[in-house]
Amino acid sequence: MDLPAADVPWSEALQGRTVVVKCGGSTLDDPALRRSFAQDVVELWQAGLHPVVVHGGGPQISSMLDRLALEVRFEAGMRVTTPEAMDVVRMVLTGQVQRDLVGAINAHGPFAVGMSGEDAHTLTAERRPAWVDGRPVDIGLVGDIVDVAPDTVRNLLAGGRIPVVSPVARGADGQVYNVNADLAASALAVALGADRLVMLTDVPGLYADWPRSTEVVPELTAEELESLLPGLAGGMLPKMEGCLRAVRSGVGRVHVLDGRTPHAVLRGVLTEENPGTTVLPDEAPDITRAAAPAVAPHEEEPPA
Repeated sequence: MDLPAADVPWSEALQGRTVVVKCGGSTLDDPALRRSFAQDVVELWQAGLHPVVVHGGGPQISSMLDRLALEVRFEAGMRVTTPEAMDVVRMVLTGQVQRDLVGAINAHGPFAVGMSGEDAHTLTAERRPAWVDGRPVDIGLVGDIVDVAPDTVRNLLAGGRIPVVSPVARGADGQVYNVNADLAASALAVALGADRLVMLTDVPGLYADWPRSTEVVPELTAEELESLLPGLAGGMLPKMEGCLRAVRSGVGRVHVLDGRTPHAVLRGVLTEENPGTTVLPDEAPDITRAAAPAVAPHEEEPPA
């Protein structure tokens, strides 16, 4: 989607800066939306930004678990992951969903390189419980990110590539963990010093008073979001937890956008059209005075 220069007020200010985009499996399960998303990511690259993609794959994992007659269960928005389910998670995320997404991006040129959080110890996790009604619940091989080694991702960016990362992490104990993609994207954005984090979801944004109202909160600060977290449930809880962690740890702003809307990423990042929810630090930074980018601007053409 080509946007006129007058419609992209942020593009010059964001030149050479890193934008982490998390795309869920519900968006990637639709071939048309997958193509639209891939085009947006490539156009961010062409506008001089450094996009990094972290993807989920919930519907695809659940479908495969059903086919294998394995239980599908969630607690507080987190998938209960047995050792058998972990094998499926690993296979589907890195071997199916990621391959489809990398292929969609590379239909535009040799841009994308797929990798797992396991690769080069990029993501390290430790086992975490879910919290239900104030008490911990064992959810199996589900991890929370405790360390990020971003050098491999930075090297790909410096080479003009678009890293596509699946949220599987290895623990210090050698165990492989299923990591919520929203939290993985948040941790990676912080480690990379990203200017923006974009969370695509299957709703218009953060609802002000769900289920009594479908009004979307257009913008809020970290402090305001923190006060809302206890009332959130399901998949929105880890998503907004990730948003809060990001802006509290140096990410300039987070956009929560409806992934069902074609080209939501491009409009959300490069224009002032933000139909979803924007989360800002308690003291919003001036993007025009931000620190120098960690990665130099890339050339006009992708590497061969």
